[in-house]
Amino acid sequence: MSDFIVPPCREALRILYQDEHCLFIDKPSGLLSVPGRHPANRDSVASRLQQDFPEAHIVHRLDMDTSGVMVIALNVESHRFLSRQFQERRSQKRYEAIVSATPTPEQGSVDLPLICDWPNRPLQKVDHEIGKPSLTHYETTGPWQDGAGTRVVLTPHTGRSHQLRVHMAAIGCPILGDSFYAPKVTQEAAPRLLLHASELSIDTLTGPHRISCLTPF
Repeated sequence: MSDFIVPPCREALRILYQDEHCLFIDKPSGLLSVPGRHPANRDSVASRLQQDFPEAHIVHRLDMDTSGVMVIALNVESHRFLSRQFQERRSQKRYEAIVSATPTPEQGSVDLPLICDWPNRPLQKVDHEIGKPSLTHYETTGPWQDGAGTRVVLTPHTGRSHQLRVHMAAIGCPILGDSFYAPKVTQEAAPRLLLHASELSIDTLTGPHRISCLTPF
């Protein structure tokens, strides 16, 4: 996977909020959060922002295929302050997704431990013996495009890599456009991964903020 060349992302990222300590941005689908290992995979949220904000620091990441809200620190003090909240799970994140089937029950939680699937990394997998505790709350909000999918709100309690994608697939409701965890027909049901970070609530050095970003699907 380290030799994979990321297709160019032509879409610009948007600044949703800015002060002297941080930025909230809307990351487009298809853009890395940080540069990849391959020299051709340098384009990312970090590299783009550092052109205008040389002191910008990435606090947390979104998967390349996931769009939505990220907070970026603009100095070392802010990076330390924000990072601690993610580490202590004091930030609140909300995602919206389109899944292939209606979950049963329509509101509930997925509590399945996850671990890296090393022979197939960066894929993750459920492992009840040595997996890390991983908890996702979900709520069905209605049909999407006349029943072509189901719209759900996802609230992760933990922040494991690919957590929402693996958890939805594990209950038989893979996310549309998911090239890692969905069957081919579900992968091809959308031109992109239909997973969007729609809201982020966190304290900054200037006070509490709750930033929302309109879901593009």
